[in-house]
Amino acid sequence: MFKKKVKLDDKLVQTILSGNLLSRYVQLFIGCLLLALSFNLFFLPYNIVYGGVSGISIITKETLHLSPSIVILILSILLLIVSYFVLGFEKTKGSLVGSILFPLCVELTSSIGTQLHFDANDILLNVIFGAVIAGIGSGINFKSGFTTGGTDIINQIVSKYAHISIGKAMLASDGLIVVASGFFLGEGGFFAFEKVMYAIMVLYIISLMADKVMLGISQTKCFYIVTNCEAEMKSFLIHYLEHGVTILEGKGGYTGKTQKVIMCIVPTKEYFVVKEAIHKIDADAFFLVVDSYQSFGGQ
Repeated sequence: MFKKKVKLDDKLVQTILSGNLLSRYVQLFIGCLLLALSFNLFFLPYNIVYGGVSGISIITKETLHLSPSIVILILSILLLIVSYFVLGFEKTKGSLVGSILFPLCVELTSSIGTQLHFDANDILLNVIFGAVIAGIGSGINFKSGFTTGGTDIINQIVSKYAHISIGKAMLASDGLIVVASGFFLGEGGFFAFEKVMYAIMVLYIISLMADKVMLGISQTKCFYIVTNCEAEMKSFLIHYLEHGVTILEGKGGYTGKTQKVIMCIVPTKEYFVVKEAIHKIDADAFFLVVDSYQSFGGQ
């Protein structure tokens, strides 16, 4: 029986985009708290500047002796004002709460370093652990649909007017801040190469962990198989591995020939079994394998 189609109107779109606001605000708070904890416990004590307004606050603390939470708050408010006039209210409102909540969490956790003590000599372990916590916090924030503002606003503006992707804008802004820290935080007039290298490592780990939190760890793989032995391939997947398959219509871009494409989602642990089976059944088969994080519905 066919399901009734849902009419897509402005009200439905708003419902989709807003979701459960209370749950999202709780996620935002948890994310900001984790970011603040990693900042005060692992990055601020070692002057690891990994970009963003929090990175700028570390530089100003060392050079101007200003409170990091105050610097983050002032910069966040200034950038919110700029965002309102340049990007508009709709783009700005998603950063409004986070821009206030993050510096508040930084201030509330500012003395946690006096209560929790870590081996100051093992900077690598501290920095890695801090990056993992910050990555989890960033991922939770992204899942909430909100941002903590700051340089995220700059990235959106640069992306809009320089016609580049958000990723490239983020790389440029964070890169400039990290490089600047090498000049400001170097000892004896030397460039702080070691701190910059730690910062680059932190940025990589944060992006990696944020992706894992948002998407999860892939438990399944999706195979797209183009083969001349369609019946044998389907038989193996359906009858021996007991997995459903979907037959897609494909067309060769060069030859113009119509081809059948077998799509099948299998558990990651069966990846090598399916891969070897494809080679055995049809040595000339073409197949593509992608991570499948979630699958819903179907018969």
